[in-house]
Amino acid sequence: MHEHATLSGSKSEQYAQLAQAARGLLAGERDRIANAANLSALVYHALPSLNWVGFYFYDGHELVVGPFQGQPACVRIGLDRGVCGAAATTRQTQRVADVLAFPGHIFCDGASRSELVVPLYRDTQLIGVFDLDSPELNRFDADDQRGLEELARIWLEASA
Repeated sequence: MHEHATLSGSKSEQYAQLAQAARGLLAGERDRIANAANLSALVYHALPSLNWVGFYFYDGHELVVGPFQGQPACVRIGLDRGVCGAAATTRQTQRVADVLAFPGHIFCDGASRSELVVPLYRDTQLIGVFDLDSPELNRFDADDQRGLEELARIWLEASA
């Protein structure tokens, strides 16, 4: 059983603590579903102002919902749709301050106002995306992006 740690210090220090917790939580486990479930729960309960944290996995045609925390989600997302599709196709993290201003945003949860999506690639192969939503406008900044990209790398390494 893992204890829920309270994060302290600056935002970058908090992400370092979260990365250490993630490494410990995922250590020795290679199953991507188990690791995605645990990482989603860890992040959802550790960071403030989130209403959805989870994974979408690429099935060869589209992104399909994987383990997550939050309200029920859209099950399938085409690579040409929404913030998740943009992250998957551009191979770049998408940090959206106001999802209502994002062309083609998909309304899975009407309460979401900002979003950050990290693409998950192993070499040139698309694995999926790590997706976080917030009910607050402009919830995610550059520190969040760096910290969440590191958590995605930890997941990719553990789930190889």
